[in-house]
Amino acid sequence: MAAARQLPETFRKLVITKLSTNYREAVELKTVPMLQPGPNELLIKNRYVGINATEINHSAGRYHPGQSPPLEAGLEGIGEVVSTGEKCTDVPIGQAVGYFKYGSFSEYMTIPSKHVFPLPRIDPAYVSLLISGLTAGIALEKVGEIKKNETVLVTAAAGGTGQFAVQLAKLAGCHVIGTCSTDAKGEFLKSLGCDRPVNYKTENLDQVLKKEYPNGCDVVYESIGGEMFDTCVNRLATKGRLVTIGFITGYKSKLGFSPVKNATLIPKLLTRSASVRGFLLFHYMEEYKPTVDKLVNLYDSGKLKCNIDFGRSSLSGGFKGLDSVVDAVEYLHSGKSSGKVVVELPDDVKSRL
Repeated sequence: MAAARQLPETFRKLVITKLSTNYREAVELKTVPMLQPGPNELLIKNRYVGINATEINHSAGRYHPGQSPPLEAGLEGIGEVVSTGEKCTDVPIGQAVGYFKYGSFSEYMTIPSKHVFPLPRIDPAYVSLLISGLTAGIALEKVGEIKKNETVLVTAAAGGTGQFAVQLAKLAGCHVIGTCSTDAKGEFLKSLGCDRPVNYKTENLDQVLKKEYPNGCDVVYESIGGEMFDTCVNRLATKGRLVTIGFITGYKSKLGFSPVKNATLIPKLLTRSASVRGFLLFHYMEEYKPTVDKLVNLYDSGKLKCNIDFGRSSLSGGFKGLDSVVDAVEYLHSGKSSGKVVVELPDDVKSRL
């Protein structure tokens, strides 16, 4: 068993101090006293944290209506267990774990032992399998009900969760269409097995679908909202299912949503026996562990690729340390990222007892 770390007296964390969709204005970096795990808790030294489009929904106060700052920042991460409560006997010190919990944008954090996912090792790819991978895996299977030989459309297919929706749909035996914003991302989608990448900046998605897929799409994995949502509804097949996992085009709006043509939605669905289904990951907690185990096994066996973006196309040239989290959030929303945006938190505490 690994020995306990020599822990510093203080550590740093990002805190939401102002409600705003402008993440740079919303958060501050604080130095706080070291935590002590409770009887059933683990103290984790974070090593990699994931960046999600919805960070700005959290900083705008949309997840905790009525609550005032300060609020914990960040949603997911992986790290190493450095201390355990006296009742924690199932997760040893030194164990690599993944989790999602508010407050991950922090060098250290405590979390109940029953809420972590033990991992084979510290690997940034595992961060992408948490919120992004789980969303794709559970949404497609449980809500999209994908079946072999169906046609699946994935919007923002080169993004953090889109990359998994493409691959999992292919593994299920489906024909996959993926939207993206550059030719380079189109090539990336081909490397994942996407049958028909569509660069919506140079091609008209509605016309491509109308011409090449006259029977429509059986399943749509949709995260953009607005005009993209309307196009996808228009091109649903008979008995087609559109699964909406978000609407990034509306996140920065003060209203917090992306307008769609609701007045025409009913006849469009009715005439095709089609459906629009919402998916929120936190409503499917019973599926977390088996799905994480499945995704880890697929990745470790080479059947699933995890594209991690540490900010290679950002102005900073890379995301390392809590100081770069804000840059990472803005980078994701710039549309320049490819795959899962991840920030590394260096392991700067080397000494051990």
